[in-house]
Order: sequence, then structure tokens, then C-alpha cells
Amino acid sequence: MNVSEFVWHRLRAWGLSRVYGYPGDGVGGLDIALQEAINDGFDYVQVRHEEMAAFMASAHAKFTGQVGLCYATSGPGAIHLLNGLYDAKLDHVGVVAIVGQQARTAIGAHYQQEVDLQTLFKDVASEYVATAMVPSQVRHLIDRAVRIAHAKRAPTCVIIPNDLQEMAYADPPLKHGTTHTGIGYAFESKVPEADGLRQAADVLNAGKKVAILVGAGCLSATDEVIEVAELLGAGVAKALLGKAVLPDDLGYVTGSLGLLGTKPSWDLMQGCDTFLMVGSSFPYSEFLPKPGSARGVQIDINGANLSLRYPMEVNLIGDSAATLRALAPLLTRKADRSWRHKIEGEVVSWWKTLEDRAMQSATPINPQRVFWELSPRLPENAIITADSGSAANWFARDLKMRRGMKASLSGGLASLGAGTPYAMAAKMAFPDRTVIACMGDGAMQMNGINVMITIGKYWKTWSNPKLVVLVLNNRDLNQVTWEERVQLGEGKTESTQAIPDFPFARYAELIGLKGIHVDDPEKLGAAWDEALSADRPVILEARTDPNVPPLPPHITVKDAKNFLTMMGSEPELGSVIRGSAKEMLASILPGKH
Repeated sequence: MNVSEFVWHRLRAWGLSRVYGYPGDGVGGLDIALQEAINDGFDYVQVRHEEMAAFMASAHAKFTGQVGLCYATSGPGAIHLLNGLYDAKLDHVGVVAIVGQQARTAIGAHYQQEVDLQTLFKDVASEYVATAMVPSQVRHLIDRAVRIAHAKRAPTCVIIPNDLQEMAYADPPLKHGTTHTGIGYAFESKVPEADGLRQAADVLNAGKKVAILVGAGCLSATDEVIEVAELLGAGVAKALLGKAVLPDDLGYVTGSLGLLGTKPSWDLMQGCDTFLMVGSSFPYSEFLPKPGSARGVQIDINGANLSLRYPMEVNLIGDSAATLRALAPLLTRKADRSWRHKIEGEVVSWWKTLEDRAMQSATPINPQRVFWELSPRLPENAIITADSGSAANWFARDLKMRRGMKASLSGGLASLGAGTPYAMAAKMAFPDRTVIACMGDGAMQMNGINVMITIGKYWKTWSNPKLVVLVLNNRDLNQVTWEERVQLGEGKTESTQAIPDFPFARYAELIGLKGIHVDDPEKLGAAWDEALSADRPVILEARTDPNVPPLPPHITVKDAKNFLTMMGSEPELGSVIRGSAKEMLASILPGKH
């Protein structure tokens, strides 16, 4: 084998069998060898832009629990990977990036497309980035990149100059100055020491009002979280990346926490006397209990995340599921269920409030109603992705997750444009499942329409062709517009916030997919039924009102003052006031549409 052939062979030996990428002369040898690997069963997804390859690799890691894999050419191709790799870094998932480089003889000569890739990737791939200089070095570079990506839950990078790619591969000789690595993932120590578990149990057993916050680290711990919550009589809030941890039909599940969260989650955190945080590095401390008001216990696989957002009394390093299983026998079931009953009553009231908000009239469609109509229609085992922007608000609040579903978005980075590559990766990993991407028109114009071309290239290979891309077409970069109004006290800056109209549904038809356009709220249900029964991927374009406010779960005095201040500079004042008044009225007087 030459070096390129060995790279794909070694990656396959590690269990990596799908790569997202884009060709180029900086990876010419890898391109040729990849074709041979494809003939032997390796899966290659050709993207339209390298950033999408990295996003897809990140999403692959999130949805499968495996290490994601992407590759790109030297110079501009490598640079394009960065945003998607930062998505993986900030959301703690393992991704390996293979990138090309100019010939070794040209490095240092200010050569075309020569970029200092070692330095470029040093931050995003801080756990491991290395450049191959001789063929016998490649084995340990690939082995370490995969092993570290998996163990550290982080992106890693291997740089391979193009003149090295077609050289004959040889294992390193057995002599001084060489190393000899092997494949195979390590068995992890997943449970903390017994003393720590006992101390955690003592704190939790002493509490009368226990609140639990779960994140992405609990996605494989659903049953364990339910058992502990039942024992403690606790309410459970979900960080956004943990939306799929628990089904929302459990009465004590309060939904998302934070600016995109729910009022019951806010009340849960403010009213508790004991706080258990599991598998989450939720960033917004202002939505957690006030320091000192609750005794804290935290469980996380990464010790660096402990006591980071709240001063915890007991910190446990361990896998969420294994640690909760070990902790449960030490917990005493709480006889007093009044705290639990209070939470359940608030959750029932909240879902009614959301329905009333969704049914408020708007011009032409209330975006909340789009999601409210989707929620009961979600197919079993559906996978839902969302983009950053106002669509993420309604995704977070209005969609009721059921057991077996998956859901994700760009969390720590909150990057615009991740929703459609996430959906593509979900469909490649689970071609039998229905996938739904919840997008704003800004993200679709940024890169979503290009990802639709990739979807068009591959959808006929899927056993189930159902992939629906919802687009909220409101001609506004809506989340930032509302942030300007509420956080900065300024009206909409039309020069930066207004975006051009685009015929998304007609575009779908142009590239051989199905397009559905809806601008009547009474036809939303039928539009969803049509989209979810289509024989090919669909763009469902909903004309929505940009002036329906994504109300935070708790309105501060500062927020209220800023809203009043912005009135003097708001170009759409009448519509903004009407939309805000209707939503507030729905919260106070349910049933008034």
C-alpha cells in the first residue's frame, strides 16, 4: 500500500467507515485511494463546502456516539473546516480531520496554498494535531488521532503533505526513535469511588426540594435519570443538547432551561433547596439556583466541568448512566411528594400556555403554531435538528420529545448554518428514520440551500426517503433582531437585519425535491401531513411573522426597560407591540386568541 491507501485502511480498522469531505490537489493521493476504499465498502459523502463536512462529522459523532471523520485539501479547504470543528470542540464530541498540505519540499517557500496548518489547527485540535513527514510515521499519527478524539471527546487533526501521500507505506523499524502503536478503544473507569457516592447520597437524601438538570451526557442514561428522579421526587430540566434525554410526557419534566427555556424550569431552579447536575456544562449561571441557596451535587465524565457553573458541595467524575446506577441504591425514596406535585401542576399549566401562545393570530403565520402542529405528528424514532436563531426557541419549547427520538443542534458554538448538515449526517447514519430540520431563512440562505444539493445527490440511496427541511421565511435575522430590542434597547436595524426573500419551496422543485409553501395557519396541519408522507425530501416553507416575540421564561426589569426604550427607534413598532401584547395576554388569560 501507499500512504494514502494505508490511511483509509487504518481508519477502517478503527471502525470509522464514513467520511465527509471535498477533493483537491492537496489530497490528490487520498482522493484516488478513497475511490478504492469506497469499492471495498467505505462510505464517502461529498459535500458542497468543507465547513459542511466538519459539521456533518460533528453531528455524526453526536447521533451515533462514534468518532466522526472529515477531510479536506490544503490551504483554503483546510481553513473551511474550522467552524464545524469548533462545533465539535465546544460540544465535546470526537472528530478526526485529515487535511492535505503542499509538498514537503515547498514548505517554507511561501508556496501557493501554503498555510501553517500546524498553527492554524492548534487551538481547535488542541488535544492533538500533527504533520506527517515520513511514511513510517503515519500509523501512529492515525492511531493517536482516533484514540485521543474518542478518549478526550474532542477534534484532532492529521496533516499529510501531498508528496507523501503516494509514497510506499512501511511500518516503522524496530529501533531507537520509533514508536509502535495499536488499534482498539480503551475500557473506561466509569464509576466514582464509594465515599464520593455516599457523600452525594447524603446531600440528596437531606433535600426536600430537589431539582435535576441533565445534558447531552445523559443521552444514554434515560432509565437511570428516571429512577433517580422518582426516588428524589425531583423535577428535571433539560439543557438544550439534552432535549432528547427524557420524554416530555413525564409530568415532572419541565423542559429546556435558559433564554430558550420554560417558566417551569426557571421556577424549578429558583425554588429548589438541592441541585443535581448531570452530564451538562450548561453555560448560563443566572438560570441556575442562586449560589448558596441550594446544596449541589454534580456528575460529569470530564472533571474540568465540575463546579464550573455552580459551587457544588460534592463533585463526581463518572459516566452518567453508570454513576446514577451506583447512586440509586443509596437514595431514600421521599415520602413527601408535595414538591413533585407542585412541579407537575406547573408543567400542565405551561403546556396550556404554549398552546394558547401558538394559537394567537399573526401576519400571516405565528411561528409557534408551525411547531405546535408538528409536535403530535412527529413520527416514532424521528431525528430533529435545529439551527441557531428564533427557530431554536420554538424547537426548544414547543416540540414534545418521545422515547426513542434524537435531537440536536450547535450548542456551545451556536453557529448559524448547522441545522441542514446535521440533518444530512443523521440521515446517512440512520437512513430508515425520518429526519426533520428546523431552519430559519437566514441559515438557509447562508448555506442550507447548498446542503439541499447534497441531499439531492444521496437521497435515493436511503431506505426511507423522508427528510423534511422546515424553513421559517420571515425575511429577518430574527433572533438577533429581538436581542437588539430586549438586550440593547434598540429598534430593528433594517440595514443589518432585513434579508432578501427567496423561493425556498420552488428551489426544492428545481433540484428534483418536493417543495411545499404555506401562508395560511389553518393549512399548516395539512402541509405537515403532506411533507411527512412525501416520497422524497421536502422543503416546507412557512411564511411566518417576524414580530412574534420569543419571550424569555423570566422577564427582568432590565429587559422591560430596554423594551420600552427601543420603541423610539423601532421601524415596525405597531406590529411588534401587537405581537408582544398577544403573547403576554396568552400567558395571563389563556384561551384568548
